[in-house]
Amino acid sequence: MLEASNLECIRGERSLFAGVGFRLAAGEMLYLQGANGSGKTSLMRILCGLAHPVAGTVRWRGRLIGKLGENYRRELCYLGHHNAIKDELTPLENLLATAHLADAALDPGAALEALEMLGLAGREDLACRYLSQGQKRRVALARLVNERRPLWLLDEPFVALDAAGVDLVAGL
Repeated sequence: MLEASNLECIRGERSLFAGVGFRLAAGEMLYLQGANGSGKTSLMRILCGLAHPVAGTVRWRGRLIGKLGENYRRELCYLGHHNAIKDELTPLENLLATAHLADAALDPGAALEALEMLGLAGREDLACRYLSQGQKRRVALARLVNERRPLWLLDEPFVALDAAGVDLVAGL
């Protein structure tokens, strides 16, 4: 479904990576690891179509993502390495607001179930500024529970999570 071929990325005058390629079928996961500054986020941005590689191609369902445009983005859920939550809002309010911005219907009951699944039961009405970093990451990841898009690109999804949180996200 998602295929990268011979990708190359240069930032400034520094080559971050070259010759990167992979093919993922439905239900498969690729976990990128590397040192800070090695190009993981740059690769994610290329895969999302937010940046262009110096060389190589990215295909979704056999077609170049650049030619698919909005049709590709409608099938994509991108969660960056920042949590993209508002500290002033509660976890429940954050989930509902994010769904509204994405023009995706989300029932408050389904949002509460997602928060419970991510281990946030009892914290759904607490302002996010009072949550730990791991709990904030769980709020951001709770979006995935009700996400119906076929492609998820998650930048550093396991940051600040304990072992149980990592297992939970991998299971999603």
